[in-house]
Amino acid sequence: MTDDIVVLGSGYAGTGAVKRLERELDGEADITWISDVDHHLVLHESHRVIRNPDVRDNITFDCEELKAPSTRFVNARVESLDTDERVIELGDGSTVDYDYVLVAFGSRTAFFGIDGLEEHSLTLKSLQDALDVHEAVKDAAAEATKEDPAQVVVGGAGLSGIQSAGEIAEFRDRHRAPIDIHLVEGLDSVFPNNDPVVQAKLRKLLEAADIEIMTGEFIGEVDEETVYIGEETELDYDVLLWTGGITGQEAAATAEVEQDERSHRINAEHDFTTSDDRVFAIGDAALIDQPGEEMPAPPTAQAAWQAADVAGVNLARAVRGQPLETWTHEDKGTLISVGDDAVAHDVIFVGDVVETFGGPAAELLKKAVAARWINDVAGLGAAAKAFPDM
Repeated sequence: MTDDIVVLGSGYAGTGAVKRLERELDGEADITWISDVDHHLVLHESHRVIRNPDVRDNITFDCEELKAPSTRFVNARVESLDTDERVIELGDGSTVDYDYVLVAFGSRTAFFGIDGLEEHSLTLKSLQDALDVHEAVKDAAAEATKEDPAQVVVGGAGLSGIQSAGEIAEFRDRHRAPIDIHLVEGLDSVFPNNDPVVQAKLRKLLEAADIEIMTGEFIGEVDEETVYIGEETELDYDVLLWTGGITGQEAAATAEVEQDERSHRINAEHDFTTSDDRVFAIGDAALIDQPGEEMPAPPTAQAAWQAADVAGVNLARAVRGQPLETWTHEDKGTLISVGDDAVAHDVIFVGDVVETFGGPAAELLKKAVAARWINDVAGLGAAAKAFPDM
């Protein structure tokens, strides 16, 4: 009897795992791919859509076209995962049985209990989110004047917040729009808990883009007009984009597997197995143990991309009853864009690790990394088409 393998999610983790699994199995098992969107989004380039919505055509790829003909794709939201019965319940009330399931449906934005934040902010976790931010910024600018500019607040100065603020600045400059941009970070620096050299380079690029940086005090409350920062600062806004942190999907909480009690991200070993031997987990949905390390693998596109390849192999090995491979995250560096500028940090360049650099070399490298992923999932033609917009 043929085993049924189900992969949940069409992000880096899910898409990469499906592509590798198809190559590994070659028809040995039935594959079902389930996602609440019908496309794969190159999420780490989604901020480009804030400046120019046309970029979406180069960073989204139809799941039906990406998959092999033998793989069944189901466009539906996962509501629950019954690990006892090995049944997945979908939003339309239908169910899908599995012998093995890979939970790779990503995460949600975390709002940390801040009053009013979820109700009044935009987020950046999907293509539609990016389009919504573009429309909100455009509409706010249309109603503003030089004397009374639109106020755009970006909460969180991590990777997503920095890149989003940079794209809003590019939109402002391209359209000569009256917009003030504020980047708010509760910790003491942009790109917190990272190398001071790269923090300084990013700050310099942000300031050169005329983005006001506000660090050292957390957002405590939000209402429909004002962001309250610390004990004394009140910042009126027209658009509020929140990029500060992740938590697990609601469906993850229904699975009877070991998981973080607060975030419901699933605990996984470094071969992606969980406390249920029929459930595997990777990407933002998981906390993947790293041998010898106190912290799990980081919830980054780079880590999900690496993990997906091994996860596809391990699902095939599980079906065959073979020993599983282990995976350890290899940090290949960080690439961050601020509009058309970029900073590269701790990247492997011509065989050596280069600590921090910017300029055209960093910009080109960031484009190349995005194009490489697109080539892996959609082919060389798609990568070449997307390259100029990265």
